[in-house]
Amino acid sequence: MRIAFFDPFSGASGDMLLGSLLDAGLPLTELRAALGKVDLSGYDLRVERVSQHGIAGTRVTVVVDDDQPARNWAEIRSLLEASALADPVRAAALAVFERLAAAEAKVHGVTPEEVHFHEVGGVDALVDVCGACIGLSLLGVEAVYSGPPRLGSGFARSQHGLIPIPAPATAELLAVAGAPTAGPDPGAERVEAELLTPTGAAILTTLAQFRRPDFVPAAVGYGIGARELPWPNALRVFLGDMAEAGTDGTEGELLLETNLDDMNPQFYDVLLERLFEAGALDVWLTPIVMKKGRPATQVGVLCPAARRTALEDVLFENSTTLGVRATPVDRVKAARRTEIAVTRWGDVRVKLRGWNGRVVGVAPEYDDCLAIARAQGVPIRDVWNEAHRIGEVYVGRRMTAASALPSRG
Repeated sequence: MRIAFFDPFSGASGDMLLGSLLDAGLPLTELRAALGKVDLSGYDLRVERVSQHGIAGTRVTVVVDDDQPARNWAEIRSLLEASALADPVRAAALAVFERLAAAEAKVHGVTPEEVHFHEVGGVDALVDVCGACIGLSLLGVEAVYSGPPRLGSGFARSQHGLIPIPAPATAELLAVAGAPTAGPDPGAERVEAELLTPTGAAILTTLAQFRRPDFVPAAVGYGIGARELPWPNALRVFLGDMAEAGTDGTEGELLLETNLDDMNPQFYDVLLERLFEAGALDVWLTPIVMKKGRPATQVGVLCPAARRTALEDVLFENSTTLGVRATPVDRVKAARRTEIAVTRWGDVRVKLRGWNGRVVGVAPEYDDCLAIARAQGVPIRDVWNEAHRIGEVYVGRRMTAASALPSRG
């Protein structure tokens, strides 16, 4: 399973996170194309190679026009819901902003709908959040992890005046997520600076688990911050493949099950959506018959053991269950890798399936095929068939490091 592990030794911000993904191999042209699916204008995405303290990396700057409108949470939600982003990317971006809205609302003593994102609600934050979610998807990342972020110290200036570091919204995000934090700033001299921004905190606390799993690194990227510090002001990301699950109970997978005979069938849609958002690997519904001949539905959830509590919370809060069963699962997994097939209508991600060191199958990404079919007005089977044909050139080859697929013809 392809993962991303963020090492926020100098904190994290939205632009540093996006820069780290680009530095680790995210194609800039594909990022720009995907960002174009959100109805945003009046900004320029500047990407440059820079070096700090002998470490080269990528710096991203979102340059925004001065006449951008203020946006509240409701407006941002409508903007994202109306976008043409792939469903998982849109859901991830909405989840990040929803968590950020709740934190800002708590700090300011208002409802989330009333929150106006002053420092973090402009086009720059929308680009950072959407770009991070897009980048993780394009890189084929299936799970995100993070080390404890360093916070910084001192005070920062906001539209409300001087505020302590970490910013109140950042502190709230960390507290709600129960996220660990790193100790004092590195280096001999004390520097007053905000290292972890609300945007960076919202992305990490929403998408990442705060632990370091066993994995085999395949790529490393550095997102360089704008501020010069006595140490490299960068966010490091590792892309790699998860090591096989251990037997000590800290890794591994579980099957969560519950039987429901009194739930409105219309509510299953949102239940499944929130289970996936909470980290489920797969979810399914099975019709069953319970006592007294009652027709019922069994909900099955396959998940990492570390996500058990979060997924049980979703089941108890979003269904009528009175209890959830948990059974350890031992799975044999085929190797997987994501490539890009360049079809006549646009790029389609294809998943390569490997066994015994060689590619044995290829499957185009349905969401990409659907988006192209809708945008181009062509049958989805034509898009799928062409992407599948392009991807088939890898069948029988070794499962080596990722490389671009040839275009049609």
